[in-house]
Amino acid sequence: MEVVTEITNVEFGKMINAAANALKDNADKINKLNVFPVPDGDTGTNMTLSMASGAEYERDELDTRLGVLAQATSKGLLMGARGNSGVILSQIFRGFASAVKDQETLTARSFADGLMGGAETAYKAVMKPTEGTILTVIREAASAANQAAKKSDNAVEVAKAAYEASEKALASTPDLLPVLKEVGVVDSGGQGLVIVLEAFFAVLSGEEINHEAVDNAGLEAMIKELHNTGVQGNLNPASIEFGYCTEMMVDIASGTTYDSEFDYETFYNYLADLGDSLLVINDDEVVKVHVHTEHPGKVFEWGLKYGSLRKTKVDNMRNQQAEAAEAAKVAHKEEKVQPKPAIELAVIAVAAGAGVTELFTSSGANVVIDGTQAPSTADIVSAVKESGAKHALILPNDSNIFMAADQAKEISEVPIEIVKTRTIQQGLTALLVGFNPDADLEANAETMTEALNDVKSGSVTTSVRDTTLNGLEIHAGDAIGIYDSEIVVAEPDANIDQAAIELMKKMLDDDSEIITIIFGADSNQAAADKLSEAISEIDEDLEVEIHDGGQPLYPFFISVE
Repeated sequence: MEVVTEITNVEFGKMINAAANALKDNADKINKLNVFPVPDGDTGTNMTLSMASGAEYERDELDTRLGVLAQATSKGLLMGARGNSGVILSQIFRGFASAVKDQETLTARSFADGLMGGAETAYKAVMKPTEGTILTVIREAASAANQAAKKSDNAVEVAKAAYEASEKALASTPDLLPVLKEVGVVDSGGQGLVIVLEAFFAVLSGEEINHEAVDNAGLEAMIKELHNTGVQGNLNPASIEFGYCTEMMVDIASGTTYDSEFDYETFYNYLADLGDSLLVINDDEVVKVHVHTEHPGKVFEWGLKYGSLRKTKVDNMRNQQAEAAEAAKVAHKEEKVQPKPAIELAVIAVAAGAGVTELFTSSGANVVIDGTQAPSTADIVSAVKESGAKHALILPNDSNIFMAADQAKEISEVPIEIVKTRTIQQGLTALLVGFNPDADLEANAETMTEALNDVKSGSVTTSVRDTTLNGLEIHAGDAIGIYDSEIVVAEPDANIDQAAIELMKKMLDDDSEIITIIFGADSNQAAADKLSEAISEIDEDLEVEIHDGGQPLYPFFISVE
């Protein structure tokens, strides 16, 4: 077995990027472990996107101290966290980063301490921790790592112990959580964590792993920010000290001009003397540079000493600023832009489908976040900023978004309250019945939460696999009806219309008055009219409203009030 007594920034970067790639490669496998056999089971997708954000932040961090890199990874996961599984993963890395924050490198002992910190923080983040989930897996993995670190100073031994314990804990999840045993799957979030720990062990033990390349969208955003800082937003070309925005990508140790071994500090310091707004990011194979300078040629010559130039770019910022200044003068003559007035209180809703989005905006929502994919913490924070509001109410409309919304509340610069709507129907009811634009944030949160008791939510979709749930035998391709959070109807041969009728029968009672049908992209007005007729045959006094929601995957959303 390999012996690694010190995990440096190089190994740590490989571990994080290998974990992100492993999750990406196994996303479909994890998605299929969802207890509900619905087509939007997305634990694997959410964990992949969350970890990818953590890896991007880690790659963009220039400080090579492990404590700083761990904090960067944690921040990336926090901002990119999607779905409850992604949020819990972010909390694991938050605890890991806190435990190793003062470390220059990691020993076997500090690596184990990081995992233990991750387990502790993850448990604290969940109001009612449930065994048989990702929490069980991280606890058992951390415990095994701790025991291994007491016996060995080899980080490979610690990583192996954590990985093997996580596999064992994952296998036990059906025995701890009855619904998993009934459905015949292991916990999906736990499976994702096993894949992360497996990638860590593979890297430390010397296994070849696919590492993410340096070039990425987040890096481009950072370069844009640095560029804007360098020119200081000033439209006077004469004020620019270093006039050429220069970029290059160098394939390290390749080509005919290569004559120097790459050393980050040496490489960086020379470029720092040539200008400002310097960004240098590298992995083992590539280094990417952004700098504002008066001597682009010297930058490229420096890169050629360390390898071959894959990509180069030079922009004359003085010319750009002169053009921008002229354009600004023209725009000022044409229109005087008024500042956007501040809103006292905004409602931010999550929804998918053009029609559903329009229902929320016409009902008073200020911003609607696209819910086709579960939004990240950063997406929610960004939506609040976009609203320009002094206070904000969040309608997640999906329990899988609750934890990301909670994290957004923690880091937002303005006060946020979350009305924990589990469905689109609850969100619309909360907005239409409970929202008062003249009331304050807390009062609205209270009345909108109370309004949730006035609506029953139903949805119809198609099962993606065979399973048995709550005693109901379900086959792949069956049309299934979901009442609140429970599958209560399964119709063979994808008979969506019949499933909708049977679902309605279970939702209606003597107190029912208003039925709202929102048909999706996989249904149509005629099918909705047919369902309305069936409702009238059950009770002709019921009032039925029909809307074209355009939502994906769910032919019908149904509410009963």
